[in-house]
Amino acid sequence: MTPCDAFIALGSNLCDPPRQMAAAIEALKNLPQTNLVAHAMPHWYAPVGGPAQQADFLNSVAHVLTTLSPEELLSMLLEIETRQGRIRRRDERYGPRIIDLDLLFYGNLVINTPSMRVPHPRLAIRAFVLEPLNSIAPDWIHPMAGLTVAELLRKLKNDDPWIYPQEESPICKPSTT
Repeated sequence: MTPCDAFIALGSNLCDPPRQMAAAIEALKNLPQTNLVAHAMPHWYAPVGGPAQQADFLNSVAHVLTTLSPEELLSMLLEIETRQGRIRRRDERYGPRIIDLDLLFYGNLVINTPSMRVPHPRLAIRAFVLEPLNSIAPDWIHPMAGLTVAELLRKLKNDDPWIYPQEESPICKPSTT
């Protein structure tokens, strides 16, 4: 299989987020058939949605080159989350978490299955994803929007975000301050 560029969002707001972020980056470095190309410097962001009074999130984005299939890569990301102590709760969306790893892009593929949606359907309305992604891949083109990451970020900051066609209204539209 030809190596494919993939981008992964990382976030944490529990159990020493800088340590959790470092452990997740180290785990990405050790994935089989995968090379870590770059990762953005982590930055703190206010939570978007979810329960009130939760702590700010430390967020970053990693770029990997992999020969794993999208399904294999997603499975390994979920394994990393589990190893770091994340317990997924279906009753609490956008809640606090030890670590969150989201597959943003896998090459220029568009995948819409019950278990995976790539590109991530809400990435274009999330400054905490677009800002770190822009720092490592400003010219990456969103395969559905036909816009670069830099253009998506500019649209978000101008209060005119690109919305994933099948996505419900952006319930978690972030502040762009």
